[in-house]
Parts: sequence; C-alpha cells; structure tokens
Amino acid sequence: MMMMILSYLDAPSVALSLLVSRGWHGVASNDRLWSTKCEELWCGKAHIPRVSQERGLSKLAAYSFSVMDGKRSRITKDDLCDHVWNFHFNRGAPDYWRNLDPYWKGTGPPMRRYFHPDGSQTADPGDQVWGGHECCYSIVTSFVGGGKIREHYVRINRWPQMSVFRKPDWSWEMSNHLYCYSSIPDADKEGGTGPRFPVLSMFF
Repeated sequence: MMMMILSYLDAPSVALSLLVSRGWHGVASNDRLWSTKCEELWCGKAHIPRVSQERGLSKLAAYSFSVMDGKRSRITKDDLCDHVWNFHFNRGAPDYWRNLDPYWKGTGPPMRRYFHPDGSQTADPGDQVWGGHECCYSIVTSFVGGGKIREHYVRINRWPQMSVFRKPDWSWEMSNHLYCYSSIPDADKEGGTGPRFPVLSMFF
C-alpha cells in the first residue's frame, strides 16, 4: 500500500518521505519506485549522464546524480568527445562563409563536427567549409576563491572563444559571433555520456 501511495507522488515528495523513519526510508528508496522516476526525468532529454548509468548504482542515486548533472554548466572533454555536433555560421560571419553553409542556404543537412580525445577536431569528408586544415580545441576554466568558476569557455585554434550554454533538455550549445555548435541528441547511447564523476559547476 505504501509503495502504491508513493508511486503517485513526485520525486521531491518521495525524497522527503525518506526522512520520516527507517521503515519509510526502506520503502521510499526502493529501486522499482525510483526506476520509474528516472524514466520520467530522462524523458525528452538530449543526453543521459554517464554518472547515472554506473553498474550497481541505486536508482535513487542515479536520479540524484542526473539532477545534479543536468544543472551542470561546465562542459568537459568527455562531453565534447561523446557527442556529434551540428555546426553553422552565425549572422556575424562573412557572407562568403554563410554562402557555403547549408544552414543559411537551406540546401541540405547541417554540417557536423567531431571532437577527439587527443585535442583535435574533424568534419565529414567533402565538407566544403572544412577544407582539410588542422584543427584543435581547448577548454579554459579559471577559478576564484572557494572553488567558484570565474570564466569558462571553449576555443577552436586561435578563433574567438565560445561561450558555453546548457539547455533545459540537457543538450549543449557553444557559440561566438562567428559560429555555433549544438550537440546532437543521443539519449539512447549505451552507458550514457559525459564525465564519470560529478563535476563542479559554480559560477562567480
């Protein structure tokens, strides 16, 4: 009966019931109950965090880690390399760049970019914009007192730095006045994506 009642409550209410007593905690922490809550939380999300998919992790912990990771605005190399990225030029880019971009021309699917663990970046064969040049990326994060993040951005070669944004569906966007990268949804990717451990994400 108690399990049935808890199944009708939202996740925060079920979490509060963990504090009522040992008996309540035993029921309210049940994997079957939190498995449903996890599915509800992950529904419609672009990326499922790897930290929530560890073997042997309780579903309550998986839910908690998912919520924490969903609030993270600090991107990592794992995030860059785990996803395929759509790429397009922004309005501030020169006309001759935008004239090669199917995003602006409406002539085909978006261009794609791939980040690699060795710090390089590649594109699809035949990409007219890419041109086969060498390309590398860096993630820059500076901290202030108390471990708070003061500045966080991604840079491609020596091009202007890109601001990093986390969307409500847990996807990523990186952009400057010239171009924009958007992570392609991959919620069905086995084992999840992103860092294996929780990442500090506090801005000054």
